Amino acid sequence: MLIGLGDHRRSGSFASRFRRDRVDRFLDLIPRGRPASILDVGGYEYFWLDVWDDRCQNVSITLLNLTAQSLTGKIPAVSCSGDARDMSCFHDRQFDLCFSNSVIEHVGTFGDQVRMAREIKRVAEGYFVQTPYRYFPIEPHFHFPAWAQLPVSVRVALHQRFDLGYMPRESDWIKNLSDIDQIRLISIREMKALFPDGYLYKEKLGPITKSLISIRGIRGI
Repeated sequence: MLIGLGDHRRSGSFASRFRRDRVDRFLDLIPRGRPASILDVGGYEYFWLDVWDDRCQNVSITLLNLTAQSLTGKIPAVSCSGDARDMSCFHDRQFDLCFSNSVIEHVGTFGDQVRMAREIKRVAEGYFVQTPYRYFPIEPHFHFPAWAQLPVSVRVALHQRFDLGYMPRESDWIKNLSDIDQIRLISIREMKALFPDGYLYKEKLGPITKSLISIRGIRGI
């Protein structure tokens, strides 16, 4: 399942402050003085409505999700349905930039993440791909310490018994295991392997790496 920026509209939240800084970093990649096309994999129009500023004057947005969205028409955006692991509906280098925030950890196995990364590098000249860091002390979905390092059987047992973070208690074993399997956090080594031609930026909370961002700018920008 592709998900977007979730609770970014909670302007006072701890997470939203990271997102604002993250978005500023991305918007600075947009070329000036000419039209620029952006593919947002797993994103939503309301996000762009919130962050739209002078840097977006010549920008057009394509939103890719499993299901196309209804749009307000307030910004130059189109929405289409598709799979981040197979974007054959787009040509090579069709977009100037690809933006993806907290999506690649939701597409399946590491093999699925390889496929998504390959497609991002193919369809866009530059990219900005963010994902929560696997070894940050608190897992961002279940809000449990060292969640990704726990045995699956322990995670299943906890998820059966407690509401954890954004994930309500799930007693059904199949749904429980599906919830756990659909989130695969990424390590620094894996992120470098997925995007070897990009710059790896480590988003930090104090001295601790909170999330990873792979960035490839547009040549000459």
